[in-house]
Amino acid sequence: MIDLDFLQRLIEALDASGLDSIELERGGTRIKLAKTPGTAVAVAAAPSPVAQAAVASAPVTAAPAAVAESPPESAAPASDLLEIKSPMVGTFYLAPAPDAPPYAEVGTRVSPGDTLCIIEAMKLMNELESEVSGVIQEICVENADPVEFGQVLYRVSPS
Repeated sequence: MIDLDFLQRLIEALDASGLDSIELERGGTRIKLAKTPGTAVAVAAAPSPVAQAAVASAPVTAAPAAVAESPPESAAPASDLLEIKSPMVGTFYLAPAPDAPPYAEVGTRVSPGDTLCIIEAMKLMNELESEVSGVIQEICVENADPVEFGQVLYRVSPS
């Protein structure tokens, strides 16, 4: 089991920092804490008591240093780009079929209602429509990658 004092110190370190989230993996246990609503917060149990003991005894000063070296993937961009996030867990597809052209690419101008991609969830194909107007500046996910709820899929320059 994870030491609750260690977990509390991680939460306090996150609150005191300018970071949005912390993800730490030690000895087979993964801890992810986030300030942003809608971001998954999870603690995955270690497969063995030895690995759990190693995590529980780790000093709290190691966590902020490790996080500072590797910022989270979904960190807010430094610019004024709008983020389009996944509304569900599933598999991300850029096109309706493997041989079809993608719905949108970097440089594509989008308007509200334009289809951007498909997210497959439980064998259902869900089209994700744009809710913003602008030009796609970045596609943050590779075709056929799994995506999480709230994960940034696109960054759009507003028009």
